[in-house]
Amino acid sequence: MTGTRLLRGAAGVAGFLIAGELLIRYGLGEGLVFPAPSAVLAGAWEILADGVFLEGVVATLANWALGLLIAIAVAVPVGVLLGALPPVERAIRPILEFMRPIPSVAIIPLAILLIPVDELMKVSVIVYASVWPILINTLYGMHDVDPMAKDTLRAFGFGPLAVLARVSLPSAAPFVATGVRIAAGIALVLAVSAELIAGGAAGIGVYVNVAGSGNRMDLMMAATLWAGLLGVVANLALLAGERRLFHWHQVRTEGS
Repeated sequence: MTGTRLLRGAAGVAGFLIAGELLIRYGLGEGLVFPAPSAVLAGAWEILADGVFLEGVVATLANWALGLLIAIAVAVPVGVLLGALPPVERAIRPILEFMRPIPSVAIIPLAILLIPVDELMKVSVIVYASVWPILINTLYGMHDVDPMAKDTLRAFGFGPLAVLARVSLPSAAPFVATGVRIAAGIALVLAVSAELIAGGAAGIGVYVNVAGSGNRMDLMMAATLWAGLLGVVANLALLAGERRLFHWHQVRTEGS
């Protein structure tokens, strides 16, 4: 089944590229500014030998990883605390629901004004965007804990901390992992977006801006393509780790 899905996906991508190539090469897309897919793929191969682009990839991934780690360190404990203390969650929930829908990209100009240090500003925006999916999924995980399991441990004399460590946290862990996987994609989008808007010394977004200003649409699209592929690889890696660590949760979900 997995092999069939991969073949179908590959066929879809190939069909899209062929259609785009024909559209551009035979003048059917007159007025379009996009380069042909073959030029973009050639550019993607070309920039792999470009030290400036590779430096930008390292800079983007560094900000991405740092922002995501900080978001995990903040959102998981807060989510566990709110999930374990329903009165506190009910008091804070309106604030969370007000702030969560605010588009993260929209706060980048405000962050530029408030945080003069370039890298700190980018990491702060990534943290803000990444916190929400992790926090909300952690809360959902805490709410999904089997109350009978908690009552059983209490009946045997276990205290609140023991119940939290032995039942609540293991039960919520798959939800947290899903939140981290979702946040990873969002964090990469914000990392590149912040570089596009704020600029900087290096980064994929900075490279895209420079290529665009030099009218190298092929390199601009090629860098964007690599950014997308990095997001796909990160998602697949986290999904594989999630399935390996929490296979029991997958079985329970399918059986329920």
